[in-house]
Amino acid sequence: MIQMNQVTFAYPKSDRNVLDGLCLNIEDGEFLCVIGHSGCGKSTLLRLAAGLDLPQSGEIMIDGKPVTGPSADRTIVFQQYSLFPWMTVRENVLFAMKKTGRFQKEEALTRAEYFLEKTGMAENMGRYPYQLSGGMRQRTAIARALAIDSPYLLLDEPFGALDTRIRSQLQDLLRELWASGTEKKTVIFVTHDLEEAMILGSRIVFIRDGRVCREKKICQEINCCCSGNLGRADCMAIKEELAGWYQ
Repeated sequence: MIQMNQVTFAYPKSDRNVLDGLCLNIEDGEFLCVIGHSGCGKSTLLRLAAGLDLPQSGEIMIDGKPVTGPSADRTIVFQQYSLFPWMTVRENVLFAMKKTGRFQKEEALTRAEYFLEKTGMAENMGRYPYQLSGGMRQRTAIARALAIDSPYLLLDEPFGALDTRIRSQLQDLLRELWASGTEKKTVIFVTHDLEEAMILGSRIVFIRDGRVCREKKICQEINCCCSGNLGRADCMAIKEELAGWYQ
């Protein structure tokens, strides 16, 4: 479980708190989607959960232990890909897996190639980042995050730079991986896309003025309805409700 208790954070040389007494509990195995206006603190929340930044006050606990920095148990994917330019696509994924210390060489290679294939990068494993489009680099970063197999997966608008078809495929893949297995991963997914939040999330929270001010649980039927673009009345009603949170 991730617990955020009265978390306050401001960036250096800023007189405004990005997060201001935020309280949020994220249950094990939950797929939490975070929405809100630009600049409301969505990405900051993710960075704090990852341990990349630390709050000025309040505390963040994961499995009962305070977050004091990054950990291999938490994998984060940013809006912008972050790849080593001197490594091939395959080598970028394998390097990250090696750093966790959890995989034997053959297992790591199998997992790396499996997720690169799943993200549509099978034919580009031997290419370098400079030889790839921005969307392909982002797919490599996503494959790397999935291959690492951390119990906590933190994603900051990871599909925003992808075309509609690839985006839909990766949404389905992420949802499938989250739902399968004996132990579900705990996912925090930041997005500005309401439909994406309804496709993926088991709960959606809305951040305003540095705090969680609205939240809603989403059932699997709604996830499937939105994924299939079926346009059911209850789906439309939920989307209208979420849109109303921005008013």
